[in-house]
Amino acid sequence: MISRDKSPTAQETFMQMAQAAGLRGRLLVTVGILILVRLGIFLPVPGIDRARFGEAISSNNSIFGLLDIFSGRGLSTLGVFALGILPFINASIIIQLLTAALPSLENLQKNEGEAGRRKISQITRYVSLGWAIIQSVAFSALFLQQFALNPGPVFVAETAIALTAGSMFVMWASELITERGIGNGASLLIFVNIVASLPKSLGDTIDLVQVGGREIVGRVIVLLVVFLATIVGIVFVQEGIRRIPIISARRQVGRRVLAEQRSYLPLRLNSGGVMPIIFAAAILSLPLLIANFTKNPDLANIVNTYLSPGGSQAWAYALVYLVSIIFFSYFYSSLIVNPVDVAQNLKKMGSSIPGIRPGRATSEYIERVINRLTFLGAIFLGIVAIIPTAVESALGVPTFKGLGATSLLILVGVAIDTAKQVQTYVISQRYEGMVKQ
Repeated sequence: MISRDKSPTAQETFMQMAQAAGLRGRLLVTVGILILVRLGIFLPVPGIDRARFGEAISSNNSIFGLLDIFSGRGLSTLGVFALGILPFINASIIIQLLTAALPSLENLQKNEGEAGRRKISQITRYVSLGWAIIQSVAFSALFLQQFALNPGPVFVAETAIALTAGSMFVMWASELITERGIGNGASLLIFVNIVASLPKSLGDTIDLVQVGGREIVGRVIVLLVVFLATIVGIVFVQEGIRRIPIISARRQVGRRVLAEQRSYLPLRLNSGGVMPIIFAAAILSLPLLIANFTKNPDLANIVNTYLSPGGSQAWAYALVYLVSIIFFSYFYSSLIVNPVDVAQNLKKMGSSIPGIRPGRATSEYIERVINRLTFLGAIFLGIVAIIPTAVESALGVPTFKGLGATSLLILVGVAIDTAKQVQTYVISQRYEGMVKQ
């Protein structure tokens, strides 16, 4: 009999994937939907001069590079799934921000249980639909119309409907993966889209090595070592937890007296995950986007000099990027963990932190710990966000452009979470086997 205290081995995990009908069915559903979504990216939106559009996308990598990676090259190929899961992600961020600001949404999340969470999910879907319509209309009217074979209101309407419908299908597919598959659907779709861009980057790198000779080989090896070191650092920080000890008071249940119990409160070093980098990148992309559409030469010169990673004053861009990441790290951690609520819950359960009085002193102590952890996590995110891009620019190897810190964080984070969920299913199969025996 397998010990329940041991983590499942790789051999046991693969055996359960092949033998357990429930786990096998979830895996097949997940893989099938991911393949379907990938095929939809290559269904073209009609009425567009694709040669001119491809040239424009390649010359605006600073603006569209990250979005193109998240959509699995959907923007550059301009398929019906070009927007992908991005409207749903934007809507989820908006609802998270509004939940902290609006008491009605906060009450739904905290006090209404499963019914409240379902209502918030429904609101998120409606916001996703509205956001997809806004993005598709703006994208069609302001950008795609200059590449249209027959520009006009009819082209804008048809293209916006196609892009919105594709985005809603991707959102439905992500929720289907979450409910009937394995892992978080939205995260897995972004994960697959990023992985799909790796073959092109590797192929371009091989071509560069063949042309450049031994000098380029050394630079590529250094860059790959930096990427591997970054991945190792991400794993350690993503799994880093500060355990605050908690003592539960002695209780009497009937005639039995339960002794005091010791446990811990886990606080993650990087509670915000990749969200602070996404927020900071979105803020820094706004000046580039405004300069691109206004065609103002003075604004474009300032943006290209100070707010571009390839500008002459790249240190200013790195400084603004680092400050933005630190700010959004504190902002997002305040949305995830509320020290006052944690202190009140501990007090209701009759638990306390050794050496700290319950109530206000506990909340202040937890807030100090969270602030220190958030600062360390934000500095790590800033280093991870800046160093790979800086090393890539210094070595002169541009073939991995777009595969930066955000992509690496998403790849590592989603892989860890999905592996943990698979292990959870494997462990549940152990208990089912014990019950049958």
